[in-house]
Amino acid sequence: MAFGWRRTHLGTEADRATFRTLHTASLASPALREGLTTASAERSVRHLRALLGAPALAVTDTVGLLAWDGTGEHHAHQCPDVIARALEHGGTRVADHRELPCDQPGCQIRYAIVSPLVVEETIVGTLQVLTANATAGLVKAADEVATWVSGQLELAELDASRNRLMEAEVRALRAQISPHFIYNSLGAIASFVRTDPDRARELLLEFADFTRYSFRRHGEFTTLAEELRSVERYLLLEQARFGDRLAVTLRIAPEVLPVAVPFLCIQPLVENAVRHGLADKGDGQITIIARDAGAECLITVEDNGAGEEPERVRRALAGDAELDSVGLGNVDVRLRDTFGDDYGLVVETAPGAGTKVFVRVPKFAPGVQT
Repeated sequence: MAFGWRRTHLGTEADRATFRTLHTASLASPALREGLTTASAERSVRHLRALLGAPALAVTDTVGLLAWDGTGEHHAHQCPDVIARALEHGGTRVADHRELPCDQPGCQIRYAIVSPLVVEETIVGTLQVLTANATAGLVKAADEVATWVSGQLELAELDASRNRLMEAEVRALRAQISPHFIYNSLGAIASFVRTDPDRARELLLEFADFTRYSFRRHGEFTTLAEELRSVERYLLLEQARFGDRLAVTLRIAPEVLPVAVPFLCIQPLVENAVRHGLADKGDGQITIIARDAGAECLITVEDNGAGEEPERVRRALAGDAELDSVGLGNVDVRLRDTFGDDYGLVVETAPGAGTKVFVRVPKFAPGVQT
């Protein structure tokens, strides 16, 4: 039996119109998700005008024009006055020919439908639909599009707030890098200056690279390879101090090295393992494993040290600063903020039983890149 294909399978004309509208909105969305700037306005204004089918459309901040698309650009100088009245009005309003005087023959612009763009209950700009006839339908459509644009700008602000918060958390974590570690590392390096100058020089270079990485100022993500390289430098410096008392085992699957992880998310776990691994003991064993787990990378940091009361660990992960001297709670929050609540730290510990910390990260996550 033969089956024919017919255009009606695409749906009704209303369905196709809905698709076209959604598609056009999707073209404007990426720029708007960057916030309200001249660049984002210029990239989105053409698509916003297509949504409304108007002769011209302007996007402004609260001071002046950011972008214009369509005819009648000689009206652009009138935008500041129109903005001022929109800020006073607070809602969508229509500016007529008295606010838009024009001596250009054949100009189509007689009205401007002005809708405020609102982020967190504050007007940050306007959407101005310039037209020959401000019908009730077009006024309502302009208001709806402005509301949608405001929603995209709200999401942009949420993204920016999240990034600012994560940057603040990384700064806080840097501040928690133990001064004792720095002093002790330099002391250990100094002890080799006379007895083994070559090793002293190598350790000094490792210390410089470690501090350079820890205090770098670009990017909230890094690769697992870079993070583990910094961890290796940290452990080399600690081994210079503790000698044979600190034994380290690393088992890293090569295929997970390119995985993107939050900056400084492994080092605090290793620092915690060293502290507990050597607490009240003659020696300590630290084991770091990173393996491929299908769509995820599984990282474990384990020590054979004194262990901890589970309730104290729970409080540390909940943000109790008195119990979280190396920032485990900070790491847990950043993992959850980045990948979702399913990706927080899991800690197995008990007094006298050592500690094992599990980190799961997806190999690929939207918006996460180094």
